[in-house]
Amino acid sequence: MTATDRSIELINTAAQAAADKLAHDIIAYDVSDVLSITDAFLLASAPNDRQVKSIVDEIEERLSKELGTKPVRREGDREARWVLLDYVDIVVHVQHSEERVFYALERLWKDCPELELPADAKETRGKAEEHARLRAAEEATETDGDWR
Repeated sequence: MTATDRSIELINTAAQAAADKLAHDIIAYDVSDVLSITDAFLLASAPNDRQVKSIVDEIEERLSKELGTKPVRREGDREARWVLLDYVDIVVHVQHSEERVFYALERLWKDCPELELPADAKETRGKAEEHARLRAAEEATETDGDWR
C-alpha cells in the first residue's frame, strides 16, 4: 500500500503552508504500510511556541480554504510545544525544536519511505541546527559582554 493521491495533496499543501511560516526541518513519511490509521506523517518544527502556533494555524487555514478539510482532532494546543493535527489521511506534527530533538520522531519512521515535498519545504532542512548555532553564538556574545 502507498499513500493516496489525496494524502499527497494534503501533505504538499500542509508542507508549503509550514514553509511559508518559516518552519524548520519539514519532512514527510509514507506510513501506510505500517499503520492502518493514516497514510502519511508530516513533521515540522519551530524555535518558539508562538511560531509553532502560527505554523499550525496556517496549515489549518490552507487545508480548509484550498482543500475543504478540517482536522478531526487537534492536540497540544495550550502549551504549543507539540501540536498534532489529525486529518485521518495524514497526521501533522508541529513541534518546538527542543521537543523535536528529544522525541526524535524521525528515528521511529526512518524505515518508511520519505515523500517528495515542495522545494520551499525541502529548503528548510537543517534550519533548526542553524538556528541553534546562531542562538548559542548570540548568548555567548551576551555572556562575554557581562564579564567585561
